[in-house]
Amino acid sequence: MRILMVCTEKLPVPPVLGGAIQTYISGILPHVSQFHDITVLGISDSSLPEQETIQGVRYVRVPGKIFEIYRENVVRYVEANKFDLIHIFNRPRLVLPIRQAAPDAKMTLSMHNDMFQPEKIDPEEATAAIAEVAYIVTVSDYIGNVIRSLYPQASPKLRTIYSGVDSERFLPGNHPKMQKIRNDIRRAHGLENKTVILFAGRLSRNKGVDKLILALPELAKKFKNLALVIVGSNWFSENDITDYVAYVRALAKRMPVPVVTTGFVPPNEIQNWFAAADLFVCTSQWQEPLARVHYEAMAAGLPIVTTARGGNPEVIFANENGLIVENPEDPSDFANKIAQILSDQSLMRRMGEKGRQLAISIYHWERVASELLEVWEQAEKTEQAVVSEEQAAGMTIEPLKEDATEQLNRPTPKADAKEKVHSKKNAAASSDKTKKGKTKKERAISMEDHQQTAKQKEAAAERTELAKSDPAPKQPQTGRHIKPFTIASGNQQTLDASPKTHLNRKLAQAKHDTKHFTIASSH
Repeated sequence: MRILMVCTEKLPVPPVLGGAIQTYISGILPHVSQFHDITVLGISDSSLPEQETIQGVRYVRVPGKIFEIYRENVVRYVEANKFDLIHIFNRPRLVLPIRQAAPDAKMTLSMHNDMFQPEKIDPEEATAAIAEVAYIVTVSDYIGNVIRSLYPQASPKLRTIYSGVDSERFLPGNHPKMQKIRNDIRRAHGLENKTVILFAGRLSRNKGVDKLILALPELAKKFKNLALVIVGSNWFSENDITDYVAYVRALAKRMPVPVVTTGFVPPNEIQNWFAAADLFVCTSQWQEPLARVHYEAMAAGLPIVTTARGGNPEVIFANENGLIVENPEDPSDFANKIAQILSDQSLMRRMGEKGRQLAISIYHWERVASELLEVWEQAEKTEQAVVSEEQAAGMTIEPLKEDATEQLNRPTPKADAKEKVHSKKNAAASSDKTKKGKTKKERAISMEDHQQTAKQKEAAAERTELAKSDPAPKQPQTGRHIKPFTIASGNQQTLDASPKTHLNRKLAQAKHDTKHFTIASSH
């Protein structure tokens, strides 16, 4: 198929300025482009050309830092080009304008934030947008539950696809590729012989790093040679000194342990700071969809302390790869959870190893791409009801309001995130309609060949070793399972309802290989 991927107007692709959605797109492109003719449409940037082709993928960039201008330019491009399927990232308000421009294209939507909230999109427009798309992919069950609670009719179209990470780029600090980098960073910043706690994220009140800083005095009473590293700025590549940034820095200077603030770190260097750390802490105060730093910390072999907000708990197994702070507003809760890990070196090591195993066996880009390919190919088979011009004309198009990342303490859906499954298929989706007309067998061979590229050989080998471990499945702790879902438009169809491997079964099989999973310690 000829597929158009429409990014948001916030940041460009590739992620030269960072961004979770931009990183997601770059992670899956090498895999999905093996089977389809892909064009990525995104925002222009002075460091990037208006159009270019990289490894067979076309990148088209248009102006429009303001949503309304971006929407106009996106529609103009879609009108001038024909695509079989259009995949929109995180902008349900683009669905109807794009449908008008491409009445015959199949449409799918990826949601990385809760942009279906009434303050983000008029309910009438949201209802029409849901009717227009074949599927809505979400990065966490939390986001899916928010949409489901607002628009129950969307339920059969929702599909959670957890994100991924490049486990060949994010490596433990004692990996041969990272040992010198780890030592150099620690030496340059006075972190030698320190137990380094790492925070990586934007410096904004809803990200809550001040709560971690305020936990340091209590931790300093129990542990010697602690240090905190804060990686990030107020807004991705910007390094403005906002009131909150000034507050964080002033607070850090009063602490009994050293606090290093790096400001913005380019995306191609961020993995070095993970390798230099010993423990990762996510301090989200808002209902975080599911911060991708969790995947990066796991790949780097770091035990994780995160908050019970939004989708964050969905990738944390208590006492397996991390701990969850139930009251993120209380610095003492952070101090207690961090102390629980730091006081037990064996637990600390096991958590890091388990996280690394999960990153390699579950949270890799091949799996993300495979599941998205499945969604696209099922979408291709659906019939699509087209919104009439009268309906579209009647929709209220409001200006884009405050970004979802600035919403604080939004109530979670009643469904407990811990009770949601995240075991996924690893098999590549099959379809006879591809840009090269490959058969299912040829596509499977092509995917296998692609996965064995030089960059991925080691990760593939590690996954193979993990799969050879104890085949006896462990019963899921919560009895979680994936239910088949159906398409609620046109000819109703059901996605493959065959049983999927439980994540806990993979945990049981993923016994660590000491060569690859021994985690560095600062002691």
